[in-house]
Amino acid sequence: MSRDQPDRGSAAVDFVLVGTLVTFLFLAVVQLGIDFHVRNVLAACAAEGARYGANADVADPQAGADRANDLIRQSLGGAYAKATAPAQQDTAAGVPVVTVTVNARLPLLAWFLPFGPSVHATGHALLEPR
Repeated sequence: MSRDQPDRGSAAVDFVLVGTLVTFLFLAVVQLGIDFHVRNVLAACAAEGARYGANADVADPQAGADRANDLIRQSLGGAYAKATAPAQQDTAAGVPVVTVTVNARLPLLAWFLPFGPSVHATGHALLEPR
């Protein structure tokens, strides 16, 4: 090797190092976007289920949980539909409320991992009198 070209081949190494870093950063941003989307959809479905269950014509927390599960299935898929309602009616400042709770695991881009972060969303609505 001559003294004129001591850095020959270093561009390929630089490309691999920087390309790997940029790829991981891109995947992290995509993962963060997916997480925020799933969290927002689950929170909206829990709130809508609580509003539905608190309706004067329905007045049933379990119907609200079923409605939330239907909405989750339509928007995200059946794997996330795990909305529940407590058996006993909740109260807030002495006023009856309907509560719908959603627990789900967030999807990971690394699908081969058996674990992932979970999200917990709760929706509350005042029970309408009949």
